[in-house]
Amino acid sequence: MPRPVFRRLPARYAAVVMPFVLSVLMTFVVSGIATLKALGPTIEFLQTWPGSWALSWLVAFPTLLFVLPLVRRLVAFVVAPPG
Repeated sequence: MPRPVFRRLPARYAAVVMPFVLSVLMTFVVSGIATLKALGPTIEFLQTWPGSWALSWLVAFPTLLFVLPLVRRLVAFVVAPPG
């Protein structure tokens, strides 16, 4: 099996890396859509979106870290275990 090009983090970091990546992607898309809807496809949109994304990410990442354990418990309550 070929070695990865970059050094991977140990598995214990998955609980932080997953909400980090999820918050980056989701806030990027949602802030982009909301800013585009508010300003239209203008130069102002391109100037405003990065700040809107940064602010939304600063809220979303810690929120995900806090609520993700609760969400996992709720999902486990609603969804039958495999097998």
